[in-house]
Amino acid sequence: MVAESRPQEIAARLAAGEAITLLDVREGWEVEHSAIEGILHIPMGEVVARREEIPGDRPLVCVCHHGMRSAQVAAYLEQQGWAEVENLSGGIDAWSQTVDPSIPRY
Repeated sequence: MVAESRPQEIAARLAAGEAITLLDVREGWEVEHSAIEGILHIPMGEVVARREEIPGDRPLVCVCHHGMRSAQVAAYLEQQGWAEVENLSGGIDAWSQTVDPSIPRY
C-alpha cells in the first residue's frame, strides 16, 4: 500500500531542503490552471511510456487534483520498483487549502 502524505508534511520537507520529486499526473489544462512550483508534469495516461523520465533516486510524491489518480500512479510506480513513493493526500486542492492559498482551486 502506498504511503499517504499530508500537504503540510510535504511542504515542511521541501522547506527543509529535502530533494523530493513532485510528479503531477494531471492533464495539461489542469496544470496550466494551478500547479505547485517545481513539479515534474507527466499526465497519468503518459506515465507508462515516459517512466524513464521519473527519477528513482529520491522520494517521489505523486500529485493530482484530489489524490485519486495520483494514488493509482503511485501504486503502479511502486510495483515497477520505485522505492520511495508517496501520494499527496487530498491532491493540489488540499495543498491550496492548507499550504498555499495563492494556488487557484477548481
